[in-house]
Amino acid sequence: MDQSDRRQQRSEQLKLLPQTSKDTLMGRLLRKFWQPVALSRELAGGAAKPLRILGEDLTLYRGTSGRPYLIAGRCAHRLTLLHTGWVEGEAIRCIYHGWKYDGSGQCIERPVEKDPDIPKIRIPGYPLRELSGLIFAYLGEEPVPDFDLSRKDVFERKQGVVMARAEKWPCNWFQQVENSLDAAHVSFVHQKGLVGPFGAAVTPAIPELSYSETEAGIEQVATRAKDNVRKSDWTFPNNNHIISPGFATGDPWMDIGIWMVPHDDEHTTRFILYSTPLTGEGAERFKKRFEEFGDYNPAEHHDELFLEGRYPQDPYIQLASAQDYVAAVGQGAIAASDNEVLGRSDAGILFLRSLFWRELEALRTGRPTKQWRRRPAPAEMPTQPGIKQEA
Repeated sequence: MDQSDRRQQRSEQLKLLPQTSKDTLMGRLLRKFWQPVALSRELAGGAAKPLRILGEDLTLYRGTSGRPYLIAGRCAHRLTLLHTGWVEGEAIRCIYHGWKYDGSGQCIERPVEKDPDIPKIRIPGYPLRELSGLIFAYLGEEPVPDFDLSRKDVFERKQGVVMARAEKWPCNWFQQVENSLDAAHVSFVHQKGLVGPFGAAVTPAIPELSYSETEAGIEQVATRAKDNVRKSDWTFPNNNHIISPGFATGDPWMDIGIWMVPHDDEHTTRFILYSTPLTGEGAERFKKRFEEFGDYNPAEHHDELFLEGRYPQDPYIQLASAQDYVAAVGQGAIAASDNEVLGRSDAGILFLRSLFWRELEALRTGRPTKQWRRRPAPAEMPTQPGIKQEA
C-alpha cells in the first residue's frame, strides 16, 4: 500500500468516529451501551419533554407514579410530537387525535377509531434506569445488557453527597472523548484565564504518559513528578472518571464522572456527576455551591470566551468546563482530523482510536465486539500536591 492509499484509508477510518445515527457502524456500537439522557430533577411527575439522542427524536415522560418512560418522539397517526400531549397515569395521550401510548410504546387507545380491542400499533420504547440524579436509557437491540458497566460506588454514596449537572455543547461527542484521553492538555488548557484548584494541583509541568486497556476501558497515567502522578479511569465508550480538589481548603478531593452523549453528529450533552464524602456542614456547603454555580453552560457564554477571553470566576464548577469548551469547540463542530499533525503527546488519542477502530471492524465483519465489563476493583486515583484555593 503506497502513501496515497494509506492516507485514503486513514481518512475513511476517521470519518467513522463522529457518526451517531443508527445506520452507521458507530451508531450501532454506541447503542450497545446504556447512556444518560436527562437529569432526574428536570422531569416532574406527570410531565413530558422532547429529547434528541443518537440522532433519534424521542419523548421522555414521567408517570404519576414517578416512574420515567422513553418512547418515540411522534405519534404513529399523523406524526405529531407526543410530548405536547397529556400524561395520564403511566401513559401519554397525543394532543392531535387522542391516541394513547403506554411506556413500552404500545398504542392502547384510539378514541376516534372506537377500537374494540387494543390496536396492533406500536412505536419504539426503550428501557430506563434512574440513578444518582441521572436517567439512563438503552437504545440498542435485545438482549438488554446489565446496567453495570459505568456504575461506581463513589457515585452511589450512602454517606456524602452526589450532585448531577449537564451542559449541551455545539460539537461532536468524539472530540470531547478524545480530550479525556489527552492528559497533556491539562498543562495548558487549565492554565488559561484563571488557574483554578484543578490547574494548580496538576501544575503546568509536561507529563510522561502511559495508557493500558482495562476490562472497562482505558487507564491513563500522567506522571509530572514523583509525587505528582495523575490517573483517570475511562470507561468505554464515553465516560471519564477523574478526581479534583474539593471546594475548600481541607476538603477531600471529589470524584467527577463525565459522559459525552451525542444528540447528533454536531451536538453533545456532557452529563456530569460530582461526588464527595462530606457530611454535615460540609455537605450543605457543597450543595449550596451547586445551587449558586451548577446551572452554568459555557455554550451560553460563547462570545465572552472566544471573542473576549473572559472566563468565569467560579474556580470549581464553571472554570474547567469553560476551558475545555474553548479547546473542544474551537476544533469546529466536527474536527477536520485529516488535517491534524500528531506528536508524542497524542499517544492517548491514537490508543483510543485504535480501540474504536477494532470494535467497529468487528461489527463490520459480523464478529463479536469486546464484552466490556465493570472493573473488579476501584481504580487507584492519587491526588497531587498542588496548592488549593479557598472557596
